[in-house]
Amino acid sequence: MSQVFAPSCANNQAPILAVLQHALADRTHVLEIGSGTGQHSVYFAPRLPHLVWQTSDLPQHHASIQAWHAAEPAPNLRAPLVLEIGGATAWPQTDDGPFDAVFTSNTLHIMGWTQVQQLLALVGQQLPPGGVLAVYGPFNYGGRYTSDSNRAFDASLRARDAASGLRDQEAVVAQAQQQGLMLRDDHAMPANNRTLVFEKHA
Repeated sequence: MSQVFAPSCANNQAPILAVLQHALADRTHVLEIGSGTGQHSVYFAPRLPHLVWQTSDLPQHHASIQAWHAAEPAPNLRAPLVLEIGGATAWPQTDDGPFDAVFTSNTLHIMGWTQVQQLLALVGQQLPPGGVLAVYGPFNYGGRYTSDSNRAFDASLRARDAASGLRDQEAVVAQAQQQGLMLRDDHAMPANNRTLVFEKHA
């Protein structure tokens, strides 16, 4: 299978990288949950050489991730692991040791809310104190859309899967806090997206 190309990935990589360079400056091993096409991993890994970048996703996405890795290899980039939030797969263990950071992009709105809760619980359980979770994507604030494009996007998501849809930032933050993940930064991003950065407290 050849690489799958998502234009949105190419468009948002540079501003996300600027956030990650600061948020993950003192981290060593990051788990990317929902690596999708694989584009983010081959962009971020060589530009964050102090990190081991571990990809993961459902099995059907692995071929594209592997194709991107073959085309644009990096010494700190790792082949995808199977990870299904709410599924049978457990938190991954690797030869590189435990993860001290998690990055996930454009995933919370394609999951059901129960899966969002499961993801935050899993990350809260597994990250060590000081561990970082960075979440990129569109969010509502105060129960309101931040743009007409986000409103239309949410409608298209819910038409495809009623359980999906844009999440309220406040609900995500509250759920994260219950798992010991405290909001450290909330960055405005292009195209009406945000990057939320959480830190695991002891």
